[in-house]
Amino acid sequence: MLNISWQPVGDTAIRINFNEDVSPDLNREIRSFCKRLREHAIKGVTEWVPTYRSVVVYYHPYQISYKTMRDTLLDLAGGDLYVDDETVTLVKIPVLYGGCAGSDLAHVAANNGLSEQKVVDIHSGTDYLIYMIGFLPGFPYLGGLPEVLATPRLDNPRSSVPEGSVGIAGNQTGIYPLTSPGGWNLIGKTPVKLFDPHRDDPFLYQAGDRIRFVPISESDYDSIEKQVRNQAFQIEKEVIQDGERSD
Repeated sequence: MLNISWQPVGDTAIRINFNEDVSPDLNREIRSFCKRLREHAIKGVTEWVPTYRSVVVYYHPYQISYKTMRDTLLDLAGGDLYVDDETVTLVKIPVLYGGCAGSDLAHVAANNGLSEQKVVDIHSGTDYLIYMIGFLPGFPYLGGLPEVLATPRLDNPRSSVPEGSVGIAGNQTGIYPLTSPGGWNLIGKTPVKLFDPHRDDPFLYQAGDRIRFVPISESDYDSIEKQVRNQAFQIEKEVIQDGERSD
């Protein structure tokens, strides 16, 4: 049984804390809890936001009291959060590595005693679990970065990181969906628009999905970028069993 705790977040939300170490197993249990929330459709609940080790549940206090909301959530989280075999979406993100697209690739390579090509090979040879979405709309916090690529954040963060930049910070990798300040080491850039409020589904992925980075050439980048501008590009996705790597 998980060690569960809770705390109010203002007067319209409750955070359910799963006091375990961050891991793919815990992520599956958090997703199972969110599935229970969806299935029970608790009156008054407006949305919920999963994180690494918790779920924040927002509700209307005029429709359901704090105590009732708390007790209901703890009941849903109680016992074993059974996770059956489930499918997830593997999203393949094309990335132009190095050069102007990834000005810190050489630094990441030198920091880890690797060649730049080896960094690209290792980074693109792993399927990453999306633990949560945050910081910016569509910013995926990814688990699974090989330790050999771990690189400290920049001492002096940039005031502007271009949209689509792929970076490494510590033992994490991620993608900037919008232009933003940031201190991650930039190793590449994708021409794909990760967040678009004008799409039927503004996001390309959700927590629990997987991301695979696919190296592309400069000509590939230009071609995809043109397709994206013309709304003609289709991101490649694949449905796989949870925990499975597709070849």
